[in-house]
Amino acid sequence: MSRPPSAAQRRVIDAADPVTGRLRGTEAQLAALVRRGLAFRHPRPPHDHFLTAAGHRLREAGPTAPPPPPRSAPPGEDSKVFAARVGGEEAAPDSGPERLREVHSAWQGLLELRRMTNPDGSVDRPCGWERSHLVRAAALALEAAGHPPEGPDTPGYRVRATPQPEAVAVHGPDGTLLRACALTLERAGWQTGEHTDPRTRARYLLASPRRA
Repeated sequence: MSRPPSAAQRRVIDAADPVTGRLRGTEAQLAALVRRGLAFRHPRPPHDHFLTAAGHRLREAGPTAPPPPPRSAPPGEDSKVFAARVGGEEAAPDSGPERLREVHSAWQGLLELRRMTNPDGSVDRPCGWERSHLVRAAALALEAAGHPPEGPDTPGYRVRATPQPEAVAVHGPDGTLLRACALTLERAGWQTGEHTDPRTRARYLLASPRRA
């Protein structure tokens, strides 16, 4: 990259979704970021734009200018940043068609991030971003597969951090859901094992991203 992005382009980068790198901006801004190698246009409808590995590095380096003031979302556009359901949230997002589309788009974006950042271009193995965001990455895999997260009044999975490096705990109301979650995570490139909490005797999964 011969020169830094413009202030307007930098604001688009800084406002990218922290999970998927999905971008919002004008067609001209997005096309300019693609030419610079900082973004790519997803080949599948709705053809959203996402940060490349270089774009993620630039964003994580921190903004070079004050962030833009909050703006109102256009009609039909959700102004909230996407976050995968980890389970147990007090205020859960709507689980309707719009949420399903957001989750699907986020998962497709993550697969593309794997393709672009894994040295061999593999999409069946977690990438560096997932290893540094374990809870959110595991939760996205589970939600994208259609598993129900725990709600205020409904049973489901809960993903939580653990003291172990590169491992998360997945809790569920019964063994059936735990086994289904284990199968989903294994298909998504994670290693899982079922354990028993020594205090509560409850069963839970310990999951880690597979390296090879």
